[in-house]
Amino acid sequence: MKKVIRIIIILVALILGVVAVLLIKLQIQTRQILTDYSTIYENEKYNTPVHVEGVEVITQDVSCGYACIEMFSAWNGGSLTEEDLYNEYGKVVTSTGDKFSEEMNKRFPEYTTTIHKYMKNADLIDAAYANLANGVPVPFEWAAKYGDVWTLHYSLLVGMDIPNNKISVANPYGYVEDISVDEFLQRTSFEAYENMPFYFKLAFAIGMFEKNTIFTVSPKS
Repeated sequence: MKKVIRIIIILVALILGVVAVLLIKLQIQTRQILTDYSTIYENEKYNTPVHVEGVEVITQDVSCGYACIEMFSAWNGGSLTEEDLYNEYGKVVTSTGDKFSEEMNKRFPEYTTTIHKYMKNADLIDAAYANLANGVPVPFEWAAKYGDVWTLHYSLLVGMDIPNNKISVANPYGYVEDISVDEFLQRTSFEAYENMPFYFKLAFAIGMFEKNTIFTVSPKS
């Protein structure tokens, strides 16, 4: 019995040690992305506001990932719906960024969707601006509130007006949000997520979810 107890204690200690290392790694990754981005306001590159027209906001019925795909499909001239996706799979398959990217590539073969994880603040702004300037909405991951409750959420970035400090987001909770660059980055980095449950922190730590993550969508030539 003592031997069994000793083994259990060792296993628990090892698990706790691994979790501690993963959480420390997450802290380091977070610090690395929270870089200064003040130069974007001085860079002539961003003087021209960019906005993608024709994105119709919906209120999600199944999941935010499926809703973003439905909104993108409608913008792209298609008719794919959340229900179509759920009926095909019988479940939600876009819970992680990699799977969302995979589904975007499957549904829109005329585009190449690429996931970019843990981007530094200025790099995220630059990649999103370039994608919008090419006339394509940008799916991304962020912290959003559903009522008074914070959630991990997908939405479509549809506009950036850097000189006027405005980011426009088609949120599948059913509305368009116009927020500041600072709030946008606070939420893409999940620093805005108040009192994040431990299991969500652990999910970030093991790589199930990512911070400062966007999906660039480029037309194939």
